[in-house]
Amino acid sequence: MDFISVVLAALLCAAVVQGKPTLRKERVIHDAESFRRAHEDNNSFQYDHEAFLGKEEAKTFDQLTPEESKDRLGKIVDRIDSDADSYITTEELKSWIKRVQKRYVYENVAKVWQDYDLNKDNKISWDEYKQATYGYYLANPEDFDDATDQFSFKKMLPRDERRFKTADLNGDQEADREEFTAFLHPEEFDHMKDIVVQETLEDIDKNGDGHVDEDEYIADMFAHEDGGPEPDWVRTEREQFSDFRDLNKDGKMDQDEIRHWIMPQDYDHALAEARHLVYESDQDKDQKLSKEEILENWNMFVGSQATNYGEDLTRNHDEL
Repeated sequence: MDFISVVLAALLCAAVVQGKPTLRKERVIHDAESFRRAHEDNNSFQYDHEAFLGKEEAKTFDQLTPEESKDRLGKIVDRIDSDADSYITTEELKSWIKRVQKRYVYENVAKVWQDYDLNKDNKISWDEYKQATYGYYLANPEDFDDATDQFSFKKMLPRDERRFKTADLNGDQEADREEFTAFLHPEEFDHMKDIVVQETLEDIDKNGDGHVDEDEYIADMFAHEDGGPEPDWVRTEREQFSDFRDLNKDGKMDQDEIRHWIMPQDYDHALAEARHLVYESDQDKDQKLSKEEILENWNMFVGSQATNYGEDLTRNHDEL
């Protein structure tokens, strides 16, 4: 949600090893406010690296010298220049950023596919997923009778089944790769967005009235454990709830207002990031970037410090 996640993704927290079901915790997929906050610290280009390269966890490029980084960045630039005119436009950057995000999603699915395709038929049935994720719970339910944490299997099993059925477009109770991708990353698919909204409501609506009031909204992001005054950012979030989340001013959010909050329709993250990169690197102000301009400002795109967003630089560029 992550470039984010990012970032908003259905997290698969090593389900086979840890036995935990999927859980979507990131709330807002992308919005202008999170974009603004991410760029306030111009000494750290982590957000830009994530957008430009993709969030590839457990991978760093601190072994690369600045010269190596710039050389490999130059090869990536050649890939972005789709019309081969030696300039990178905002539209080309936007397309690249969208491609990076899409690639991350599909690579994530590929990494876990074999863990769930138990009979190796290149499909994952609901029974296979249920066995891989919930098998221990189903065989030993007495071990979980008193479970109260957020990974409550009794709650998550029917929730995952509902999501699986929504992703299973042909209704055969088996998911091909596209359907399983929709199951694990519902925020990326239009036909899954109602599920994203419904799960968000269920996560936050603690009194079960089918709405999210201000206290529930705040409790989802801040645990007021010490009894002291609320931090300034919490007071700001209360104002955000009143001014921008509760659109009809009835003191609570319904499903339409939740959708507007977590999936704003008037904001294109990839376009905003592309415009930002062009603005910051366009030395001659011609509203496009030459390779030289990108390499001159290379640390905004790829950096030279150890970071989790540099896997593209350690790949052969033909893989991109």
